[in-house]
Amino acid sequence: MSAVAESSEIPTGTKPFAGFEWLLAGRYLRTRRREGFVSVIAGFSFLGIMLGVATLIIVMSVMNGFRKELLEKIVGVNGHIFATPIDRPLDDFDSVAERLRKIHGITLAIPLVEGQALASSQTGNSGVLVRGVREADIKSIPFIGGNIKSGTLEDFDASPSGVVIGIRLANALGVQVGDTITLVTPQGASTPFGTAPRIKAYPVKAIFQIGMTEFDGTFVYMPLAESQAYFNRDGDVNVIEIFVDNPDNTQKVRDAIEADAPRPLVLSDWRQRNRSFFNALEVERNVMFIILTLIVLVAALNIVSGLIMLVKDKTEDIAIMRTMGATSGTVLRVFLITGATIGVVGTFAGFILGVLFSHYIKSIMAALNWITGANLWDPTVRFLSDIPSVLDWSEVASVVLMALVLSLLATLYPAWKAARLDPVKALRMG
Repeated sequence: MSAVAESSEIPTGTKPFAGFEWLLAGRYLRTRRREGFVSVIAGFSFLGIMLGVATLIIVMSVMNGFRKELLEKIVGVNGHIFATPIDRPLDDFDSVAERLRKIHGITLAIPLVEGQALASSQTGNSGVLVRGVREADIKSIPFIGGNIKSGTLEDFDASPSGVVIGIRLANALGVQVGDTITLVTPQGASTPFGTAPRIKAYPVKAIFQIGMTEFDGTFVYMPLAESQAYFNRDGDVNVIEIFVDNPDNTQKVRDAIEADAPRPLVLSDWRQRNRSFFNALEVERNVMFIILTLIVLVAALNIVSGLIMLVKDKTEDIAIMRTMGATSGTVLRVFLITGATIGVVGTFAGFILGVLFSHYIKSIMAALNWITGANLWDPTVRFLSDIPSVLDWSEVASVVLMALVLSLLATLYPAWKAARLDPVKALRMG
């Protein structure tokens, strides 16, 4: 028996979206044997919108987490502004660093000696970036001083000199605190036959873990005085790394440095050094948003096809409603409610699924690793030790709003077609 036949009378003169309109829409959404195929399409539309919204929220959260973690760790270790000399070696680095620290917005100014070397042990070898710093400075670097996993930074400047290495480098070389690694650099002593490589062994004083594969497997810190001797720096440094209180405000600090610097300096900031990397990350994020939005769009189109089939199946019901006094607006609203309900319920189900998945993504990844017996998140490939996730509620709101708008727009054409059906022709067709 049809939904209209079950209703004794169609109320007339009622307000839009009255109770009987919701009643009819609800009955059209229920599964019946005759309308099984229509219900299947509606079910797939619901699943498509739910999975599309959830996937969008999850992917955007992971991309936000990537950018946040990489920005914090890259900038937290490497500094925000880099000052290098122009006309002569930076042998007055103490006075220059002290002058820079007094500029408003600068929190740290660390003189550094940098050089490449080969680190080796009895079990392996690896290319490394050696950084010479003083004890007070290495303790103040945000992601080094607070992330020592074993050993200590106390007496870092004391003789005999030792080094601080990352946990992945320690694992690659098979060493622990107290063991010795050998550093080899081509920048050795000058001889009549050319420059001889310098080879020297250093004990491991401490091991740090930043959580970023590239840093944990590459950086070696040694005392500043020892690095100057090791790299033939003769009392000068390569660069002064500057940390500011607001990384997004580096240009203002750069202008202040140029106006107040005690000597000519070449300045570069973290944006210039990592521009291609963060641009690629932003492009990937935007492309993923567009691709995943298409999933929601396809699901919304499924609502169109499902409603069109429902309108054809309910042609006789529509004719009966119109002859009993229902207006074309009433018919339009019934089918509008029917289609919009699929989109609204699917959107909010996807919202709940996406938020929960993003919040517990590390636990879910750990469970999947345990089930599969494989490491699904290889930190050597993806830079970070753990999968990050940061929910941006403004983005979540925009995803939900977009899905709701698409779902509502998808219902307009079928509902409009239903409202335009002529009762006499519809009865003849029935």
